[in-house]
Amino acid sequence: MSLAETVDNRVKPLRQARGWSQAELAEAAGLSRTGVSAIEGQRLVPSVAAALALGKALGCTVEELFGGSRADSRPLRFAWPPVAFPCRYWGAEVAGQTWLYPVECGPRGGLGHDGRLEHAAALPAALERASETLVLASCDPAAALLAALYRRRSGLRMLVLTRSSGEALDLLQQGLVHVAGVHLAASDQQRGNLAAVRQRFPGDAALLRVAVWEEGLAFQPAARLKTAGGAARAKLRWIGRNAGAGARRCQDELLGRRPAPRHVARDHRGVVEAIRSGWADVGVCVRLASEEGQLQFLPVATEPYDLCYGRDSADDPRLAALVRVVRSREYRQLLSELPGYQLHNTGDIEEVRGE
Repeated sequence: MSLAETVDNRVKPLRQARGWSQAELAEAAGLSRTGVSAIEGQRLVPSVAAALALGKALGCTVEELFGGSRADSRPLRFAWPPVAFPCRYWGAEVAGQTWLYPVECGPRGGLGHDGRLEHAAALPAALERASETLVLASCDPAAALLAALYRRRSGLRMLVLTRSSGEALDLLQQGLVHVAGVHLAASDQQRGNLAAVRQRFPGDAALLRVAVWEEGLAFQPAARLKTAGGAARAKLRWIGRNAGAGARRCQDELLGRRPAPRHVARDHRGVVEAIRSGWADVGVCVRLASEEGQLQFLPVATEPYDLCYGRDSADDPRLAALVRVVRSREYRQLLSELPGYQLHNTGDIEEVRGE
């Protein structure tokens, strides 16, 4: 194995996060484009002068750029055990640990699996694009649109795991994802999601505002619902939401002391599918999911939806690229065309100080 193959080379993801071509990086660093290409492809170990020039151009240290020897890196691990083998997986590096994520249903944004394992002892030695993959846990039904735009604008990858707000924050705390999608507060609550994040995430965090969205009741037209109170009093079959979901708070407020629904959906589209399949009459979800499922929608509340990440990882080029994409005109235009998404402070960042 050559020295180039044992160095954790981050030139390419850092360049892509800035939106630069190889030629643009070469010009900024005073190197040739072929030299930059060879360094990125690990066919050439840069000289001290070239490494310093690349670090200066990309605004980082040589240690951050090349990160030492891969021989000292931690072995790959599964984020959680696969249900069965053979198992397809995705791979991503989070806080210095490379995780394998069993492939699951949900928004992929054009992301194919990274490999297939026949048994638990056959873990790969390394993953080529682990340091170029951002992992987002979120229940946002439009997350695939963000992932596709992120890939197109930055050249990096986004892996979206469908999780409730509470589950997403738990994964963030455990160091298994970079970003957690959160909607745990009504729009009239002071400081929005800040209090909920402070309660669930012990360290300093940042909240990147995406939108304020409409949440309410999805139902078949035959139900003829006029008010949320009427829906709660009527003899209807509800599809519930799991504990920790932002929609669960809305559901509990509507049902009060009534027994919780027997059946539970894990996300907004799960609510819609239960109603469309005929074994539920009504449930709480966001307007986008309801309209995509061709259901009627009765608005109940508006909620801020934010992306939460640890402040200690704010300099990660994958997160820097995410902030740029959320603030881009293209993404704002896309959100403005989605039913129920309102551009209130989109792209703003609020700091959350840990207790």
